[in-house]
Amino acid sequence: MKISALMAAVVLAAVATGAQAADTLAKIAASGKITLAYRESSVPFSYLDGGKPIGFSVELSNAVVDAVKKKLNKPNLEVALMAVTSQNRIPLLSNGTIDLECGSTTNNSARAKDVSFAVNHFYTGTRLVVKKSSNIKDYADLAKKTVTSTTGTTNALVMRKYNAEKNLDMDIVLAKDHADAFLLVESGRAVAFAMDDILLYGLMANAKNPAEFEVVGEALQVEPYACMLAKDDAAFKKLVDDTFVGLMKSGEFEKMYTKWFLQPIPPKNVPLNLPMSQQLRDNIKAPSDKPAT
Repeated sequence: MKISALMAAVVLAAVATGAQAADTLAKIAASGKITLAYRESSVPFSYLDGGKPIGFSVELSNAVVDAVKKKLNKPNLEVALMAVTSQNRIPLLSNGTIDLECGSTTNNSARAKDVSFAVNHFYTGTRLVVKKSSNIKDYADLAKKTVTSTTGTTNALVMRKYNAEKNLDMDIVLAKDHADAFLLVESGRAVAFAMDDILLYGLMANAKNPAEFEVVGEALQVEPYACMLAKDDAAFKKLVDDTFVGLMKSGEFEKMYTKWFLQPIPPKNVPLNLPMSQQLRDNIKAPSDKPAT
């Protein structure tokens, strides 16, 4: 379909529904460019290695790009990359600056008011990374101590709620990104970093001295990760979902998982040794975009 015809179809669809729904595919077709978001320190999902974004979620993004090229018959489609943080990822998606965000983003109902989510691709929960020398083993040990999390994350909200409910009187300090939060623990300015356990394992594996740290505490909640796209964009969501479901059904998704979670990964070529969870295995059998409860 030519761009003019595609844009006309978009206008007619908007008139028919009485709403100006987003149409990412039409926008990409008109501009000849797709803009992907990436994270700088969400190991092993989306992080920098030698200045280049790599990771499990980056490979999912690249699979979507291939599908878009095929759908629009644009083999030479320009791919632009933009670094985002936990704080600005949703605004940048909502205002159309980025077209797809595949990082380490929890799919929940609150965020679904502003964006749409593809089918889930990982499950995790909030835990703590601490120095072994701190003797902190659980949340009760954090009373009256300085704890960090990352701005704009569900983990920060969970910790604030837990702090209030248990009257622990923690001093919760929010960092700009995961690497900054981990540095607070590494430098002794915070005793613990509350974050999704898989991200903590990734940061720990790439620390100057991984043996100094451990992940402790029971997961406060189980949360699904999913890629974000514009709100109410049915056509683009179908393309993204079909791409991921195709990877899951072909076995390619499990190969990608093995590469990033069980085998040695850059930059230190250390494996995370994290077997696939039962929740994710169930999701591969019956793909779902169900948000966290």
